Amino acid sequence: MEQFETIEKLINSLRKLPGIGIKSAERIAYQILDMKKDNINEMIDALQSINDISTCPLCGSYTENGFCPFCNDQHRDQDTIVIVSFFKDALAFEKLKSYHGLYHILGGSLNPAKGIGINDINISSLLKRIENGNIKEIILATNPTLEGETTALYITRLLEKYKVTVSRLAYGLPMGGQLDYADELTLTKALEGRNILRKE
Repeated sequence: MEQFETIEKLINSLRKLPGIGIKSAERIAYQILDMKKDNINEMIDALQSINDISTCPLCGSYTENGFCPFCNDQHRDQDTIVIVSFFKDALAFEKLKSYHGLYHILGGSLNPAKGIGINDINISSLLKRIENGNIKEIILATNPTLEGETTALYITRLLEKYKVTVSRLAYGLPMGGQLDYADELTLTKALEGRNILRKE
């Protein structure tokens, strides 16, 4: 017997999530099928509300209305920006309670093998922020992977013409690791021991 068309459609949608193969998608689909209707409707509402989330025009973070909470917070240190690849990396810094500056979310890392170039990540708005603001330090906090290092190196070269200090997180982080998986102590030490790549 073939799958019902409706279930097959759900399975194919679930498979688009990273790390979800055919077997996992099938298992999740049938678990959803066994859920109470109220719970299914709640899930549908939550998924539909995702459409109300957009990206902050200033930093690239997620927002539900205009500028994001990071950019709207005037109590933050306005002269320091931590550059991360993804929004979840900024959340890792927020857990530290010791960083009170701004963020810039790239939305990915340079990866020529996958066709991800300079125009595919959020670089142009970063340069505008530096040109229009009073930024004194840029902290590069891309993941310690080949792609993350390539991205950090590219940004460092781009910023050579600007009067800003450029630093990189210290290597308390394991090579190939992900920022959002790092424990708070490791991330704090990486931030405190960051390496100055260019001093202004």
